[in-house]
Amino acid sequence: MSLFQAILIGILSMCAASTIACLGTTVGNYTMNRPLVAGLLVGIVMGDVSGVIQVAIPMQVMWIALVTPGGTVASDLRAVSYIGIPLAYVGAKAAGMDFSGPEAQGLASSISAMTGVIGITLFYGTAMMNLIWQHWGWAQLEKGNIDCLGTVDVILPLISHFVLSFLPCTLLCYFGAGAVEQVFQNLNTDVWYIKAILTVGSLLPAVGIAILLKSVVSKMTDLIYFLFGFALAASMGLTLLAATAVGAAFALVNYQLTMSKANGGSGGSDDFDDEEDI
Repeated sequence: MSLFQAILIGILSMCAASTIACLGTTVGNYTMNRPLVAGLLVGIVMGDVSGVIQVAIPMQVMWIALVTPGGTVASDLRAVSYIGIPLAYVGAKAAGMDFSGPEAQGLASSISAMTGVIGITLFYGTAMMNLIWQHWGWAQLEKGNIDCLGTVDVILPLISHFVLSFLPCTLLCYFGAGAVEQVFQNLNTDVWYIKAILTVGSLLPAVGIAILLKSVVSKMTDLIYFLFGFALAASMGLTLLAATAVGAAFALVNYQLTMSKANGGSGGSDDFDDEEDI
């Protein structure tokens, strides 16, 4: 990886972390930070969109149900997307792995778990650094300096993201990519402990699906839809886009049935009320 590519990825990381640079958390945290979207952006930088996205898919599945209630962060997707994806891609390419194969998928999941946990330090470090600016801002407000609000809310947080997002991401991608490439060029994937790491890593996306099911399944009968969907996708060999289209069609049918039942029930109650009034 060249220094220019590392700088571009660092800029993407900084933009994804900053609500100012990306017009709020909707574009930044909830869009650019997602591994699939980041895989597209990193793929453009690396010159291999298809390969990078294939590496990013298990990361997306692994963290598909990740939420941050009350600022509680179990893993930093910024680090997963803009540190984990480039390093996993470089490692898989150096080892000659098939990007869509189980070894590359396991490697990607393992690296995403590691970088995600390490990234928590960057997330809370940014928050702590922003507290310094807020403390200075409150002191200025007590002195009657209202003009400091723009500086505290817009300018100074960019310094935090530069120090704790752009710099770590750029340095880790530039120097880490070379180290990862050297390691994986001489890596023997037939050794038992390497196989164990890759196997465990390939199981991690199942954890993401399990967390998602726990979040959206309210009763056991809801699992029938998921089992039917997985069986249909596996038997028909559907691609991701095709499976999404089929799922959208079933969701629309289910929505229409639910609304028709609701309208029928309300209509019946209205007729009953009218009869009572008469």
